[in-house]
Amino acid sequence: LGVSRTTIRDALSRLEMEGTISRRQGSGTFVNDPVLQIRSRLEEIWGYAAMLEAHGFTPSTQLISVENVRADSSPFDECTAVDLQLTPEEPLLLVTKLFLENELPVILTRNSLPDRLLTEAYTQDDLSRPLYEFLELFTRQRLAYYVTDIVPLVADEEIAGLLKVEPGTPLVSFDEIGYNDNNEPIVKAHSYFRDDLLRLRLLRRRV
Repeated sequence: LGVSRTTIRDALSRLEMEGTISRRQGSGTFVNDPVLQIRSRLEEIWGYAAMLEAHGFTPSTQLISVENVRADSSPFDECTAVDLQLTPEEPLLLVTKLFLENELPVILTRNSLPDRLLTEAYTQDDLSRPLYEFLELFTRQRLAYYVTDIVPLVADEEIAGLLKVEPGTPLVSFDEIGYNDNNEPIVKAHSYFRDDLLRLRLLRRRV
């Protein structure tokens, strides 16, 4: 491969940590074929368009709305001010987007960003960028990690209308707080997935 043994060992250690391979003393190193069926790793930060591409879709993005709201009056999450460590009257930028496959909505997202973090002028087209990219360009903040709650819910009329499903349809959702490198909250994110179109899988291992 034209690289050192140290590089090979480091790469194999990373693949073993990810579960892609397993090592058995006295037998060798083996590829874990079932793990290769996991097309996107939920423990990593993905742009949703890239996630859909990994599942064989041809994605597009539709910007639904851009609103300026007070932190204590988020229309769908009364905990936003507390979670983002804001005073109740501080303004938020609330961005709602759809990710589609051939005009069929697959994922609905609602992202709340503190206005005070926005340091650069942006356009409507910029809001269609992946969230982590938008944050780096227009807030000078790096999205280092999310703390995510996986929450089952049934679609209310608004969510059902946007995702083109019947009201009461079961959905999987992520309620997330995103943090920068200083462990400061910089975004509150809600994502809703159509489980009939996109199956989310993860690897759980004994340690």
